[in-house]
Amino acid sequence: MSHRRPASSISEFEAPYQPVSQLPDNHDQLTVDDTSVGDDVNTLVSSSAMDPRIRWVYFMLGAAGLLPWNAMMNATPFFITRLAGSPLQQSFTSYLSMTFTATQLMSLARATATVKQSSPSWRASRAMSILAVLVSLLVLSTFIHIPPGWFFTFVILNGICQAGSVVYLSSAFYAGASLFGPACLQAVMTGQAAVAVVVSSVQVMSSIASVWGEGPENVNMAEYGAAEERSASIFLSISALFLVATIMAHSWMTTLPAYKAKVGVLEQHKRSPITSDSDSDELQGLVVSPGPIMASTDSNAQVLRVFKANFIYQFTVFYVFVVTLAVFPPITISIGATNPKIHPLLFTAFHFLIFNIGDFAGRYICSFPRLIIWSARRQVTLAALRTLFIPLFLMCNVQGQSSTNVITPIITSDILYMLILCMFGVTNGYVSSISMIAAPSLEHNPRLKGREDVDVAATVANFCLTAGLAVGSVASFAVRAAICDCNPFTK
Repeated sequence: MSHRRPASSISEFEAPYQPVSQLPDNHDQLTVDDTSVGDDVNTLVSSSAMDPRIRWVYFMLGAAGLLPWNAMMNATPFFITRLAGSPLQQSFTSYLSMTFTATQLMSLARATATVKQSSPSWRASRAMSILAVLVSLLVLSTFIHIPPGWFFTFVILNGICQAGSVVYLSSAFYAGASLFGPACLQAVMTGQAAVAVVVSSVQVMSSIASVWGEGPENVNMAEYGAAEERSASIFLSISALFLVATIMAHSWMTTLPAYKAKVGVLEQHKRSPITSDSDSDELQGLVVSPGPIMASTDSNAQVLRVFKANFIYQFTVFYVFVVTLAVFPPITISIGATNPKIHPLLFTAFHFLIFNIGDFAGRYICSFPRLIIWSARRQVTLAALRTLFIPLFLMCNVQGQSSTNVITPIITSDILYMLILCMFGVTNGYVSSISMIAAPSLEHNPRLKGREDVDVAATVANFCLTAGLAVGSVASFAVRAAICDCNPFTK
């Protein structure tokens, strides 16, 4: 999951890894009171109209939104070594994915409902400060040894707290970025897409540094635990430092006149009363954005209507992440190299990098309009076909099988396994993105009645994405049960 994760943007989560958010396709035809202002769009989206320093800070904020999930996923080899001898060792990744995504799902409703009731800068600063502390605690855990049961509880609780903080952080920076227009939102999305690849690359480099000069012969959990600790310590420390740098950059950005001029309306929204209907209409127009985290102003009836009308799109993005989280990373991380010369730590690190590169490529393909599939039926067909990846992964060199249910690997090539994993990432990024793009598109989705349905469609689709992450995490237990022929919750 990409590790990316995620939970609070249109295509966010992407990433236990977490997915990249997308703008509605009709963003180039904005209207106010049903009057087209398309001629003024160039002013809104022009890069020159926004301070590039603000754009870079929002890029960092977008990266910070998915960094915790990717850091947790890439640290799983270290977590697993610390659980050696515990019955929770094999199922740890499933527990981590399930609790993280479930917390995001539960926090999403609260964060969405209260996004306009607090200052975005205050919410973002608090959330990032909490995340920096939580990641720093994980860094300290690489130097302190505690019993496996206590360590399991510590990591799960740490992940739960990170998941809730990420949701509130994302709701804050989307609220602010939306006021700067699509150019700023695109910076946020780019940051979300890039962080998974960067974190995985850092993990690969730290893994190489950790095992340099060591041979893979006779490697087991106890013997390469030291390398895991060194690797996790390096990239978790870098992650914590990046969060601190983002906090400082965000604090500096809030002092800029350009930021105050744009986001000041949100900073003062909680304190300043609205004195007239016209002021209320103007404020509503300012704070409504194409981002999925903005609180819906539509009635429950409208939400239900849009949900029914867009059911195919919503099921598509839901099922994409059910399949992804069912096997990645809980099952894929248990697939070992068939080449005995490859160190297990390096193989696992490259496995995360390959998936994230594929996921990034799949999302990038969507930047070419001719390559986007708008048909809802074709999209759901592609999502359904991704189910075939599950038996393909089970044909690989899966470790931890039951002695009475041993599956002889059919796919014995490590290169072929990595190619399958890469395609798994590409299809995850591509199919999830096109469904998230199409759902709120007035131009390509005739199911929507008008502009007032766009934000509702985006919000509902984002909720379905998060629900898919949660259900997929639970489904990983069923896949593990098929592998080990045992109780997946205890083995």
